[in-house]
Amino acid sequence: MKLYYSPLACSLADHIALLEAGVPFEREAVDLKTKRTASGADFVAITRKGYVPVLVLDGGEILTENIAVLDWIASQYPALRVDGPLGRTRTLEALTYISTEIHRAFKPMWHQSTEDERAKASHSITKLLDLFAAHLAGDYLFGDTPGVADFYLFVMFLWARRFRVSVPKPLETLRIRLATRPAVRGAMEHEGLFQSLRDASQPDAG
Repeated sequence: MKLYYSPLACSLADHIALLEAGVPFEREAVDLKTKRTASGADFVAITRKGYVPVLVLDGGEILTENIAVLDWIASQYPALRVDGPLGRTRTLEALTYISTEIHRAFKPMWHQSTEDERAKASHSITKLLDLFAAHLAGDYLFGDTPGVADFYLFVMFLWARRFRVSVPKPLETLRIRLATRPAVRGAMEHEGLFQSLRDASQPDAG
């Protein structure tokens, strides 16, 4: 199994999840501008979509799209699943909300935008995060152990930290809790995100 990722992209969630599962896998960074992997391979030859994550399974099948990859990981490794008859549905519900609402709301931050557009985006992201802050089921989104949705949300926390977006207090606590997990630290250190890891481990000023 091999994961193609780009540092601080949403593929970090998959990187964390695979480490959390304790499964052996290869990993290779991708330069999304040049579409070249760290070994010099043409990334577009691996996936015509040209973006991460990409997970190549042991049988050679290729999975793309963050929700699909995280869903597959959770289906394979019980520790990352949500219990109950609606467990998978609730996970997909959370992953879809993160992807289509929160992740998408960061677009003005990553591209050339006016100060007003960025301010509106920041306000919108905080409001979107409020939904999770109001419905934590324990130490993590769905209870006392983290799942794949927690790891995707953690990437959004890193982006919020980078762009100085306000995060509700319960989620700040969740961010710090996740940042201490060995799988999170291992993935971030492998991706060279040392400063982001230090920042994620600290409470917000004020």
